[in-house]
Amino acid sequence: MIGLLGKKIGMTQVYDSEGRRVPVTLIEAVPSEVLLVKTSEQNGYDAIQLGIYDKKKKGKNTPPKKFIKEIKVNSSNQYKSGDSVNVSVFSEGDYVDITGTSKGKGFQGGMKRCGWSGGKASHGSMHHRRVGSIGASSYPSRVHKGKTMPGHMGDEQKTIQNLKVIKIDAEKNLIAVKGPIVGHNNGYVVIKEALKKPKKVEKNDDK
Repeated sequence: MIGLLGKKIGMTQVYDSEGRRVPVTLIEAVPSEVLLVKTSEQNGYDAIQLGIYDKKKKGKNTPPKKFIKEIKVNSSNQYKSGDSVNVSVFSEGDYVDITGTSKGKGFQGGMKRCGWSGGKASHGSMHHRRVGSIGASSYPSRVHKGKTMPGHMGDEQKTIQNLKVIKIDAEKNLIAVKGPIVGHNNGYVVIKEALKKPKKVEKNDDK
């Protein structure tokens, strides 16, 4: 398992060798500094703690980082504190899983949050977008678990799996992956080696 931290820049498009337009998301993946190494002997599992983008230094130690994440690895013996991990850990054509925080949309009603169809739109209807009944009063005298309701929407950790790496620019620390990823522009993301390889390989992916 390999991983890298990055920041979503936004979406654009590139053209493949056959002139087809491919929508991609650009990710700035500056070298991630190894802050801490965990081993199976001491911690029960192998992992490395990565950090990117220095914050204002207040002490004599290493400057604090704006974004820190722990990534499990097969073996942590090859790493030590102070090392850096860059875009070279991935290659064009690889498949990755990207984890980020979805856009926060505040408090939303059930139609937007849960996809309700809504009530009648005719004149006189009093149930256009309302919740309606949420359970019987005598039994069970409570709301069942999993009932779709209005509430806070977004601002959740989400993972998009099996995104193909289209281009890597090592000089500018950029990775372009096919399709959209979760989160807003300038949001931090974690890029990991795909756990599940796609069953169906896209046409010309093996070229």
